[in-house]
Amino acid sequence: MSSTSENLGPALGKIPSGIFIITAQKNDQSSGMLASWVQQAGFEPPSLTVAVKKDRPFELLVSEVGDGFVVNVLARENGKLAGHFGKGFAPGEPAFEGVATETATTGTPVLSEAVAFLDCRVTGRLEGGDHWVILGEVVDGCLRKETEPWVHTRKNGFSY
Repeated sequence: MSSTSENLGPALGKIPSGIFIITAQKNDQSSGMLASWVQQAGFEPPSLTVAVKKDRPFELLVSEVGDGFVVNVLARENGKLAGHFGKGFAPGEPAFEGVATETATTGTPVLSEAVAFLDCRVTGRLEGGDHWVILGEVVDGCLRKETEPWVHTRKNGFSY
């Protein structure tokens, strides 16, 4: 059976994913981005992957082994945060104005309203077509609210 983008798109779209805000701090630069392609990748050490579109300025903050980043897990009631970070930020543009944050072990901003957070250090980076797949070791984290995370599927796997 051959696949065309006409039938492949809806099939890819049925892969469920969460809604997350990835935050990062490197030198004097910090930012955040909306993400949905996040997945646990290992138990020991605990690790996960995050896909970052190649043309996003955010990718420079997680480009080297040792860079810190935080996966902030959102719930549906965090729609305002998703909207804020979904617009994207130019390099140097303040991403955290009006957003309550704390500081993780890696020095990275943690969103105070997140359901949970996972503080990570980059351990590798793999080219995945139009995205970088960032592998990170989880060095800290916390479940903050007993609520369901925001999970969704897409109509078409060829667009966000």
